[in-house]
Amino acid sequence: MTERRSAFYALQPGGWRDYVTLLHPPYTLWHLSYVAIGAALAPDMTAQRLLVALAAFFLAVGIGAHALDELHGHPLQTRISDRTLIALSVVSIGAAVALGIYGTLAYTPLLAPLVVTGGFIVVAYNLELFGGAFHSDLWFALAWGAFPLLAAYVAVAERITVEALLAAVFAGFLSLAQRRLSTQVRTVRRRVETVSGTLELAGGERREISAATLTQAPEAALRAMTIAVASLAVSLVVLRLT
Repeated sequence: MTERRSAFYALQPGGWRDYVTLLHPPYTLWHLSYVAIGAALAPDMTAQRLLVALAAFFLAVGIGAHALDELHGHPLQTRISDRTLIALSVVSIGAAVALGIYGTLAYTPLLAPLVVTGGFIVVAYNLELFGGAFHSDLWFALAWGAFPLLAAYVAVAERITVEALLAAVFAGFLSLAQRRLSTQVRTVRRRVETVSGTLELAGGERREISAATLTQAPEAALRAMTIAVASLAVSLVVLRLT
């Protein structure tokens, strides 16, 4: 295999481009969309509460979680130092928790256990604590899908409802699909040295198997799903604010 980017959205390593790559832009947008959907499903949504929730999850997931993940061998091939990654993770996760505490005091005490859970899982998942017990497909679906939607709903509605739980199921399963697709792509891009083989089709046609054939369809699906969930989030927010 020729040299490949670590992810389809990864920029050339170096300088400011490393920090853009570190954000995993499509995936950060994807998971912030869950926050927006959760907030928009709640009655009496306000822009102020939505913005606080988005800021908290951008800090915790977009920056903090991804900085911790990059500490494990720099899978994105950035040149950001470990010291900088640690500083980014501590400051961003700390700021996210502070926003969560603000929400607990200003909105509802129901946020308190969610803040504790979120602070724990973002560290346990990305640092693969407890032997990687929390670094699994299930925990990804719960922590990166169901959790942000439900937490945003609670921040706005100040309660948990059946509708919110059903929406969290939607987010969890969609994130599970994301995880399954992205796992294959990451394996090919970051771990596979060579790809060989052919597909023999009915009628005798033969097609060579390459890295591109193994990543093209999953990455196209991931791009399409990102646009789909972001479009849903924007449409719901616009509907509620107009």
